[in-house]
Amino acid sequence: ISASGLVVSTQSTWDSKISSQMNEKYDVIVCGTGLKECILSGLLSVKGKKVLHIDRNPYYGGECASVNITNLYKIFRDGKEPPKEYGHNRDWNVDLIPKFIMANGNLVKILLYTKVSKYLEWKCVDGSYVYQFRKGGIFSSDKAVICKVPANDSEALKSDLMGLFEKRRCKNFFVYVENYDEKNPKTMEGFNASKQPSADLFKKFSLEPNTIDFVGHATALYLNDDFLSRPAIQMIEKVRLYTDSMGRYGDSPFLYPIYGLGGIPEGFSRLAAIHGGTYMLRTNADEILMESGKVVGIRSGEEKAFAPMVICDPSYVLNIPGRVKKVGQIIRCICLLLKPIPNTKDAHSCQIIIPQKQVGRKSDIYIALVSAAHAVCPKEFYIAMISTNVETTNPEAEIQVALKLLGPVKEMFVSVKDIFEPVVEGKTDGLFVTKGYDATSHFETSIDDVLEMYTKITNETLDLTNLPIEEEEGGEAPAAAPVDGAKPKQKLFHRIYIFANRKKKKKKKK
Repeated sequence: ISASGLVVSTQSTWDSKISSQMNEKYDVIVCGTGLKECILSGLLSVKGKKVLHIDRNPYYGGECASVNITNLYKIFRDGKEPPKEYGHNRDWNVDLIPKFIMANGNLVKILLYTKVSKYLEWKCVDGSYVYQFRKGGIFSSDKAVICKVPANDSEALKSDLMGLFEKRRCKNFFVYVENYDEKNPKTMEGFNASKQPSADLFKKFSLEPNTIDFVGHATALYLNDDFLSRPAIQMIEKVRLYTDSMGRYGDSPFLYPIYGLGGIPEGFSRLAAIHGGTYMLRTNADEILMESGKVVGIRSGEEKAFAPMVICDPSYVLNIPGRVKKVGQIIRCICLLLKPIPNTKDAHSCQIIIPQKQVGRKSDIYIALVSAAHAVCPKEFYIAMISTNVETTNPEAEIQVALKLLGPVKEMFVSVKDIFEPVVEGKTDGLFVTKGYDATSHFETSIDDVLEMYTKITNETLDLTNLPIEEEEGGEAPAAAPVDGAKPKQKLFHRIYIFANRKKKKKKKK
């Protein structure tokens, strides 16, 4: 798709257009249509850059794609046909990487900044849960439970995550975190969060180990316990992001797009196309062309395209020595269910976090559940996705604790992927490589990578402090309003509200 409306949908059409699109000069060539690459492509197109964006796959999204059931079988079952009972392709949008979106995170801010939010519809995630292992006493045995992370004051009072006195200590901790301001020494109460570690802050409030796990992994959303030795200010900022996201568009701090995550990179692709970008699927970058140590373009088959800058995901430079390094592996397991996950009050969407310490690991295990409520599968199915860092030579054994929480699984699709990070920065030769996607349950670390790369590429910082607010029906929205001031309703909220209440309005009409 290009600014002129070119849509390539058949191979014959593609072959006739590829030569004219390739043999041109561009400001930037982007390889791979993952979320990071599409955001950068969209932002650079808005700045007036002439962008060529290619992908070897026949669909948008790269690793972040949402695929139909046939493509899911092509990826995991060597092209075998899915059972007829699974229904039509149009009913399936299965994410290859399970993530939710923080309601007040930087991805939402970029969506609002670019107005890509208008291409998408959203729904709040029903709830977030945390796994706890509890030792037995005189009259009870050891047991593992999943507890809902409280989304409001009422749930906090009823929660069995902690006892009555611990709840009081935890409340004092959250009040302290909310009020902490290094410009106001009174709020610091003698604690310097920029110099002292998170472990010291927990000691200050005498929090129990399970509570520390809950705060660090279910609210600050850390992947492991390394944060305990880092400056507490980092943990404070992450907890604030979580609490600021709660109530932003509903009780849950997490959002999920209707029709799956693949719609987000598609939205940014659309933004780039509107601003003159050219997109070419089914096109591989067989070679990144270099002259005198500088990028000059790419070669795809017999065709070439030229640009002084190339942005790509790690898979496009694996054949270039010393360009990326392997930093680990991630196992992801897509499970098709016929019922909601037990002990989640039949939630149609939820997240379950299994903190590392609770199961004797070095990193957390995440479960994300979505369903027909998000138009990602037929109404009789649910999709649960498990992800975690690989720590042993038997990755599937590592996720058994998560699989047991799901109940009966109709079918599962397992992948183990290497994770790569760039070794070379890219400013010297014009070849910028994004990082692989981690196992965290949200996109915040990915967006940090995008913002860092945007600054390196443009020598500018993307200003996300003033964003467009919601348009009222029958009128135009004001130009901008501060996000963190009065917190006006934003257009994204309007689209969530409309989708959430669509069924209710239909029932009232009947």
